Amino acid sequence: MFEFLFKRQGDKSGNGRGAQAPAKSTPAKSTPVKSNSPPAPAGEGGASSNKGGAPSTAGSAPARAGAALREQQALQLKALDGDENRAVDFILACEFSELRLAAAELVHSRAALERVHTAMRNLDRRVAKLMQARLDAIRHHDAELARGQATLAQARALLADEHLTPNQVADLDRKWAIIAAPELQGEFAPVRAGLGARLEAQVQLQRAMIDRLAALRRLEAAGLNAADMAASLEQMRGEQGAALAAPEHASLPRALVAEFAAEHARLSGALATLEQSQAALAAREAALAEWQAQPVADLSADSLRRAWQKLPALPEGAAGSALQTRFDALLASLPQPVRKAAPEPRAADAAGAEARAPKVPKGADQAFLDNLDALEAALQQGSLAHAAELDKVLKDTKGKGMRLTSAQADRLAHLRAELKRLSDWARWGGNVSREELIKTVEALPTQNLAMAELAKKVGSMRERWKALDSLSGAAPKSLWERFDHACTVAYAPAAAHFRHLADERHANAAKGEAIVQEAQAEIARLASGEADWKHVAGTVQRLRLAWSHLGAIDRKDKKRLDTLFGAALTTLQGPLEEQRKAEVAGREELIEEVLAIDPHDRHAVDHLRDIQSRWQEHARALPLERKAEQALWQRFRAACDDLFARRKETAHALDAERRAHEAAKEAVSARLEAAAPDATAASAPKLLREAAAEWHAIGPVPRAHEARVEKRYHEAVAKVQHHADLSRRAAGLALAGALRDKLRACQELEDSLAQPEQEISKADWRARWAALLAAGPEYDPVLDARFEAALNALELDRGGYARLLEANRSTLLAELLRQEVAAGIDSGAEFARDRLKLQVEALQSTLKAGNKPAGRHAALHALCALPALVDERSAHRIEQLIMRTAREGK
Repeated sequence: MFEFLFKRQGDKSGNGRGAQAPAKSTPAKSTPVKSNSPPAPAGEGGASSNKGGAPSTAGSAPARAGAALREQQALQLKALDGDENRAVDFILACEFSELRLAAAELVHSRAALERVHTAMRNLDRRVAKLMQARLDAIRHHDAELARGQATLAQARALLADEHLTPNQVADLDRKWAIIAAPELQGEFAPVRAGLGARLEAQVQLQRAMIDRLAALRRLEAAGLNAADMAASLEQMRGEQGAALAAPEHASLPRALVAEFAAEHARLSGALATLEQSQAALAAREAALAEWQAQPVADLSADSLRRAWQKLPALPEGAAGSALQTRFDALLASLPQPVRKAAPEPRAADAAGAEARAPKVPKGADQAFLDNLDALEAALQQGSLAHAAELDKVLKDTKGKGMRLTSAQADRLAHLRAELKRLSDWARWGGNVSREELIKTVEALPTQNLAMAELAKKVGSMRERWKALDSLSGAAPKSLWERFDHACTVAYAPAAAHFRHLADERHANAAKGEAIVQEAQAEIARLASGEADWKHVAGTVQRLRLAWSHLGAIDRKDKKRLDTLFGAALTTLQGPLEEQRKAEVAGREELIEEVLAIDPHDRHAVDHLRDIQSRWQEHARALPLERKAEQALWQRFRAACDDLFARRKETAHALDAERRAHEAAKEAVSARLEAAAPDATAASAPKLLREAAAEWHAIGPVPRAHEARVEKRYHEAVAKVQHHADLSRRAAGLALAGALRDKLRACQELEDSLAQPEQEISKADWRARWAALLAAGPEYDPVLDARFEAALNALELDRGGYARLLEANRSTLLAELLRQEVAAGIDSGAEFARDRLKLQVEALQSTLKAGNKPAGRHAALHALCALPALVDERSAHRIEQLIMRTAREGK
């Protein structure tokens, strides 16, 4: 702790090397002392004189050396010419901080920055800070570059990923937007362009898929013939195949792909029916055109009907109805033949014919004809299943011995041939539809459907297969095996899922059994008298919540477990509800206590806090039902809020008063701020006393503004004191200047007295003294007495007074050195040992109890009163001491 005692006043650590800076002295404004006395003899006075003049020469040599070194290193800085390595070496060897800072601007590489930062960290803060900032910038750039490389690698991986999505590219763009790595932009741009091209290709592919599906849906209603429809279906199938083989086929929605396949299969199956219908229409149209071109007389209605029925059945719709209407019109236009009445046979001939006729009836009965008409209608409507059933009925009826006419037999054969032809077409179309159905089922596992939807899809596929069996006959065994295997594979995840659900239902049933057993155990504990109502309430709530989250259970176990749990819960809730009624009554009493509190009572808040604590104890002891708990809490809180509202009304009046106090204190601060620029050392104390008295007389201000109001007041007081200190310091400097001038006059007069050959005019000196400004009541009497003593020595004993002046020289120098030590003023290198001794003595005297150092003004007063001879250096030191004392105001 005593290191400062051994530090010389001239030793100032410059640039971190502890170089000794030469002392700079301020030249005196008064006339320098001219000494005409002979050289002092070798002794005390001579030694003092030499000591006083030595530092001026000793201090100038280091200064010149430092200036030369600075100039040399400045030339070295100019010669660096941007060379970083030379700049680093210059910084490490340079002794001047501003030159090091200028050279540091040339350092940019990481290794050089780290080297300079390590060397300058504890030596030159500005250079170290600059190096650290550039190192941080390099590290930040490296981090950004690493992030950019990672993002670029991610972009390349996305470019190679088959399942690219727009969300991935959007995330990539967001990452790249916050990365500052312009050198990677050239590599990232082509990769991003490739990703954009892939996204554009995906959009085009998806739009084409949507348009193709819409066109496929419109194809059925377009009214195309079979050939055009087949060509369109083939074209769309080729386009779909090309889309599925495209590089971006993975972006196609699976639902749209499956829907297109199902729709295409449906239309392909309907194409066969359309071809049959159009062929039938064409055949009947040609026959009808041929008949209409012939003369009416050559046509026979019966032959036309037979020929019309032999043609393929008409399809349903407007075209078939129009052809049938035209045929009916043609029949109506034919002349009806006149039937001749047959002669009645004779009775004998009739009897003989009757005897010769066979007993088998001729022609079909009406039921057979009705079934035959129904068969024809079914074939015309395309109802093959109904037509097959009618054909079976007709076979059974004919097998019973019925004999048909030739026309009826021809008609039946024609209808059966038509049934066979349509059945063959239906069988072919059914097989095509079955193939498409198998493809649809095989695609189901790739569609990621929900399990219920998957099971529904598989079931609907099997139903459609059965429908095809009824429409187009039984399927080949190979097709059935393929379809059954595809359905089994597609349904496997759903089967596993449903097995898992069954296992969960069994597990939930076991959990339900455990909950019921826990409830029954709690009932047994309650019956034994061990009733912890909080535990009981928590158990009931927990069991009820667990039961509500139990999950699905088999129906056969659900009813039984619900009955057991309901009975157990009822048993538990009976005593609990009774206890809760008592608890509600206790809560009601607490609410009444809050309503009865006087808001003006100073202990009202403490009383309320006590009631709130009791409320919390009740709530912890037995929680109520949530609804009841909330209702009671709302009432209790409303009562508390009402109490605080009534107390707040009183607080509002106090707030208004505090705001008035705030305005008054703000006015005091504003008055101080306005008076601060004109404050002087004389007026400031009264102004501050009056402001303080007024400030303390004002009451408190709002707490939210208290810190701000106090801060403004103290700042205003500080501003007044600052201006007063400036005024006082200016006055002190003026008095110090007058003291310096009077002291210099005394020193010159005493120096003249010490030279016997010099003549002195008392009148001139008195006139000069009278022209000087007053040094103040403290120093004027002392200096006047010293001046008069010197003038009186001219007449009394000039030689004795000169000897006194010479004798007091050493005392003056010692006292001057002591006061310089106390004031912290540099005395020069030649006084270092004496200063150290005086510092030790001052420390020892300070450590003694009750020994307080004298004031600096008193010591300066004694120094000014001491008549002694001084040289120019000592006079300058005294002036420095005077000015320092005046500046510090001590």
